[in-house]
Amino acid sequence: MTYFTELDLSSHPGGIITNITEDSLAQEIDLRIGDQLLAINENKVEDVIDVRFYSADEDLELLIRRGEEYLLFEAHRDYGQDLGIDFQHPTFDTDIRRCNNVCEFCFVLQMAPRYRRTLYIKDDDYRYSFLFGHYVTLTNLTDHDWWKIETMGLSPLYVSVHVTDLELRRRFLRNNDAPDILDQLQRLASIGVKTHTQLVIVPGLNDGKWMERSIADLKKLWPTVSSISIVPVGITRHHRYGLKTHDQSEARNVLSTIEKLQSEFRTEMGVGFAQATDEWYLVAGEEVPQAKDYDGLQLHENGLGMVRLFLDEWKAVQEEIRTWFTGFSQSDTLLKEKLDYDSLTLVTGTLFWRNLRLAADRFAELSNVAVSVLLVENAVLGPSITVAGLLMAQDVLAELKSTDLGDLVVLPRLMFDHPDLISLDDLSPQEIANSINRPVALADQMGDVWDALTGKSNVIFNPMTQP
Repeated sequence: MTYFTELDLSSHPGGIITNITEDSLAQEIDLRIGDQLLAINENKVEDVIDVRFYSADEDLELLIRRGEEYLLFEAHRDYGQDLGIDFQHPTFDTDIRRCNNVCEFCFVLQMAPRYRRTLYIKDDDYRYSFLFGHYVTLTNLTDHDWWKIETMGLSPLYVSVHVTDLELRRRFLRNNDAPDILDQLQRLASIGVKTHTQLVIVPGLNDGKWMERSIADLKKLWPTVSSISIVPVGITRHHRYGLKTHDQSEARNVLSTIEKLQSEFRTEMGVGFAQATDEWYLVAGEEVPQAKDYDGLQLHENGLGMVRLFLDEWKAVQEEIRTWFTGFSQSDTLLKEKLDYDSLTLVTGTLFWRNLRLAADRFAELSNVAVSVLLVENAVLGPSITVAGLLMAQDVLAELKSTDLGDLVVLPRLMFDHPDLISLDDLSPQEIANSINRPVALADQMGDVWDALTGKSNVIFNPMTQP
C-alpha cells in the first residue's frame, strides 16, 4: 500500500459503483454498491476506459473509498474475466467534457427554452466518442488526452470536421484557437487510430467547392480516415444567425456531387468513402442507396442507412406476415382472435411520412387490420425539424387528442432515446398512454409493429388508472 500516500486523492471523485454483476470478481472480493473506485494497480482511474485498461492484468489491487474509509482489495483475475462493475457515469473526473466552440448551427444553442438542463450541455468529450460513437471536434484535447488515446489505443474515434480549411473551420466553429484538423487526423493516423468523420453542410458556407475540397483532403488519409458522413444542417425556429436548411434543388446538387465522387472512389479505392445521410435523399425526393452501397458501415445513429434498413427489413416482415396467415383466409374469424388489436395508429414526423404511409397501406392489406398514419409537425422546434426522433411529446399528444385513434398507438422509439425512456420534453410512453387512454407501443421497424400486433412486443404501455 505504499502508493496509497503517493496518490493525490483529495479531489478525486472516483467511480461510484451502481451495480455489481452476480458471481463476478467484484462480488467475490466484496465490493459494494456505493463504493468509489479510486485506483487500480497504482494508477488513478478517471473513467471506465481506465478501468478496462488497468484491470486487464491478472493480479489486481483496487483502492476503494467507502464512506470515510480507504480500503485496498487484492484479486486474481482469470483470463477474460470481467470485473463486473457498473458506474454512475462513464467518466469520473467530470460528467462530460464541454465544447469550447460556438458554432452558429449548434443544435444545443437552438433548443427551445425551459426544458431539462442536459439539453443545453454542449458535449465534446473524446471518451464518449470512443465509448458511444459521439462525434467530437478535437478542439479541446490536452497532452494527457493524446497520451491516453495512444497508450490505450482508443480507436475508432468519431470526428466532426465540417471543413478542412483551417481559416474557414475556425470561422465555422467560431473558435480562433481551433487546431488544424488535418494535422490532428494525421497524428491519429500515425498512432494507428482510425476515425469516422462527418461534414455538417450549411448552404453558402461550407458546401460547393469547400465540401469537395474537404472530401479530397480527407481521402488522402484513407483508410485510417475510414468514412465521411455528409450531414445536412438542422435549423430550429429558435436559431438566431440567419442560416437556412437545404431546399430540394440544393439537396439534389449535393447528392449529384457525392455520387460522382463515389463512382471515382469505388474505382480507385473499392469503397464509396463519402456517404450522404438519409435526409438528403428524402428532401431531394430520390431513392436511398442499396445496402451494399454503404460499405458495411454501421452509422445508423448518424442518420446513415436507417431508411434502407427500414425498407429491407419491411420486405422480410411482409414474408413473415404471409407465412403467419398460411392456412387461414383473410375473413376467418379465428384471425381476429389471434391478433391483439383490430386497428393501429402509427405516428411519425414529416420527413418519413411518405415512406411510412406506403408501408402502412401494404401492412393493412396483408394483415386485414385498419392502419392510419398520423403526421406530427414539430411545433416546438419548428417545421424545418422534420425527423421523428426530435418530435416533442407535447406536439404528439396534441395531435393524438384531436384524432380518432386505433386500438393501439405506435410511437417512434427514437422519441424516447434516453436512458430514462423519456422524450425531449420529459414525458414517458406510460404518461402518453395514460393521457390518451390507449395502449402505446414503441417501434423502429415494421417488424416491431407486427410484434405488437401479435403479442410479442415487450415495449407496450397500457394506460393506468390514476389514483
